[in-house]
Amino acid sequence: MGWKTLIKTFLFLITILSSVMTYADPTWIDVRSEFEHRLDSIDGDVRISHTEIVQEVSKRFPDKSTEIKLYCLSGGRAGKAMSALEQAGYNNISNAGGISDAREQRGLQ
Repeated sequence: MGWKTLIKTFLFLITILSSVMTYADPTWIDVRSEFEHRLDSIDGDVRISHTEIVQEVSKRFPDKSTEIKLYCLSGGRAGKAMSALEQAGYNNISNAGGISDAREQRGLQ
């Protein structure tokens, strides 16, 4: 194999990897209290209190373009968390509303 073939193969692999990363599933974060989360939760979702959202998301998801969907009971705390994350520089955040909305958006009901 020549250098040109190696370089073309390498560039092709980088393109494929970046495409896979672009179409990754969003990270779903439940910003309700631990008590609320214990009563009702969605398997696989991360629970981070809306009051600790910037500190915890910065640790777990340092890439500020990570797609993050937030929810709580009705959307209020998720909205506050979204504003805090946007002020911290995160640019791919959305408020999914309440937990029932989060389920519905993913076809889990």
